Amino acid sequence: MQVTLERATLLKALGHVHRVVERRTTIPILSNILFSADGSAVLLKATDLDLEVTDKLPADVTQAGATTLPAHILYEIVRKLPEGAQVSLEAAGDAGQLLLRSGRSRFQLQALPESDFPDLAAGDFTHRFTLAAADLKKLIDKTQFAISSEETRYYLNGIYLHTAESGKTTVLRAVATDGHRLARVEIPAPEGAAGMPGIIIPRKAVAEVLKLIEDLEADVTIEISATKARFSFGDVVLITKLIDGTFPDYARVIPAGNDKLLTVERGPFADAVDRVSTISSERGRAVKLAVADNKLTLSVTNPDSGSAVEELEVDYDAAPLEIGFNARYLLDITNQLDGDTALFKLADAGSPTLVLDHEGASALYVLMPMRV
Repeated sequence: MQVTLERATLLKALGHVHRVVERRTTIPILSNILFSADGSAVLLKATDLDLEVTDKLPADVTQAGATTLPAHILYEIVRKLPEGAQVSLEAAGDAGQLLLRSGRSRFQLQALPESDFPDLAAGDFTHRFTLAAADLKKLIDKTQFAISSEETRYYLNGIYLHTAESGKTTVLRAVATDGHRLARVEIPAPEGAAGMPGIIIPRKAVAEVLKLIEDLEADVTIEISATKARFSFGDVVLITKLIDGTFPDYARVIPAGNDKLLTVERGPFADAVDRVSTISSERGRAVKLAVADNKLTLSVTNPDSGSAVEELEVDYDAAPLEIGFNARYLLDITNQLDGDTALFKLADAGSPTLVLDHEGASALYVLMPMRV
């Protein structure tokens, strides 16, 4: 194999694929990137056996061939080369060695045979549809924070993507929950999504998809089977195994009868929660909301460090209510809202609260109360 590439192009492609590679693995081939040169292009591929990312880039291919190279070492070498440099890769005299040349730099790299490299792409995809990158980013951005990190409930360790009926329209819906809060966001279902199986996309794949969305004006092609999903961003393709489990019936925890409506200015409310929570204990992070007659009082009491109180003018004309929340969860949710105001739909001190931008918003959040 002998190829020459632009340093900037190679660095960008390596940036897409090398993140998948675990720094510590007991299987040596998984520390490497598959490097395959043919025609006038080079294909890079990396995998951790659950996730696979490939990228194709133009190259001057003098001699076709394939090998695997250590991912993080190769990335660091190319990153440290000067801008505008040309990078040449060619098989060295010794078997299992590859020579990387750029300017006056020479690197002899240990390679492993490409025949040992695993392939995740087997199998047919039953459903295929195209989404605007901005819509996919919205689905992930507004739900990712609520993914559970509790490994025992593994079926909550991802985003549940599925189609559902909302009124008379079919929507593509993303849901995530950790048992304390729930995030649900939906967009009109794209053509081809109807009838797709509900899938749970793992946390690591969700994070990588978000990083690969570089152009919000572009389209992303999504293909789905019962066990895998493929996301295509032009020449960059991500394939992930899906979480094999049943996502709980989240509709049961979304309250329908919360009739006490509290409207707050989102920015000042978030700032006030942040300020008073400075006093709260790291373990509890509890903040009490007392609301009556268009006035909201936020308070925190910590036996070890004191207390804090702040008042805000709000829109609320229902019966007085006191309710407690985890301050960090409250901030996580208000940070996801787009509008200047936040609408809280409350029931009582022991029931879940609904939070949204406004009535009928495409994103809604459920927050479980705390005892304070």
